[in-house]
Amino acid sequence: MASQEWLEKDFYAELGVPQDASKKDIERAYRKLARELHPDHNRDPDAEERFKGVSEAYSVLHDDKQRAEYDQIQLMKSGRGGFGGSGGPNISFDDLFGGGGGGGGFGDLFGDLFGRGQGGAHRRRGARRGNDLRTNITLDFADAVKGTTTDLRLRAPGECRKCRGTGAAPGTEPSRCLRCNGSGLVTENQGAFSFAQPCPDCEGTGSVVTDPCPDCGGTGAVTAERVITVRVPAGVSDGQSIRLAGRGAPGERGGSAGDLLVRVGVRPHPLFAREGDHITLRLPVSFPEAATGAQIRVPTLDGPVTMKIPAGTPTGRVLRLKGRGVPGKGDLLVTVDVEVPAELSPEAREALEKYAAAAPPADRSKLEELTGG
Repeated sequence: MASQEWLEKDFYAELGVPQDASKKDIERAYRKLARELHPDHNRDPDAEERFKGVSEAYSVLHDDKQRAEYDQIQLMKSGRGGFGGSGGPNISFDDLFGGGGGGGGFGDLFGDLFGRGQGGAHRRRGARRGNDLRTNITLDFADAVKGTTTDLRLRAPGECRKCRGTGAAPGTEPSRCLRCNGSGLVTENQGAFSFAQPCPDCEGTGSVVTDPCPDCGGTGAVTAERVITVRVPAGVSDGQSIRLAGRGAPGERGGSAGDLLVRVGVRPHPLFAREGDHITLRLPVSFPEAATGAQIRVPTLDGPVTMKIPAGTPTGRVLRLKGRGVPGKGDLLVTVDVEVPAELSPEAREALEKYAAAAPPADRSKLEELTGG
């Protein structure tokens, strides 16, 4: 069904495709943009609105009937829709505004835009989607890496259980609005034209509640504490949002509920950190262990494992434990820190002096070349 809002929107530009784009090109462009803009992957605050715009553009242009109506509206807006003039067809007033015998054309189009269908009957206003809601949760580091399921307590608007969203007391139903006869629209005559506008008595719903529900006062929604189960996927990052479809505010006039956006905070871990899907760890190693090699027990989120330190490992070298990061995606990256003791026992100092006498000196030839030493 055509919408008056289409007059001000350029769906082709939204998807970045020409007006003669094929259905396949439109679908390809939408999938690319949807991946880039989806709020679960894009933290840009403007990405969510762009994602909604791209989704609306795709829903219209991918449907042959809606696309034809949209194209007709844009032609009418640009003045190229055949209102007569040089090279244009001769269209009568009756044909243009639906007075001809066949129906269709701009008559039906204007009927869609201003609330009049075929035969002059007013249509009821459309349903409206509920608002999106936002909340926050904080997870332990391990739960964010591995994924978890948690219950979220949220005080927010929801559908009234007593009246099931109708607004009418149990055992009763909303009655048809007498002023608009259930259409949700009333007509105002202005000379040769008539314009439809929302009925002030029923606020465009087409029905009135004569016996309001005692719990919601006739609104169909109540604000109360709800318990929502949230499934957190493995590898969620600090600051990332999870979208729960249909768990937001209830819609109006039978519209779908909005979504719930859960922003995730992750508590820092005393040992581990994150680099994408990898977990990082700094491992202290003694000089003898680094010089001669060693087998060292290393902590992981699944328990300690034994890791081989190759002989001659320098400080800063990164060793990798496969499959110890985000499940199915990442590894554990262990950075070696060779520790230099601040104090030595007499025995250790004596042994180190013997080692120094036997060991080759450090290669500083490049430094000497640059400094002339």
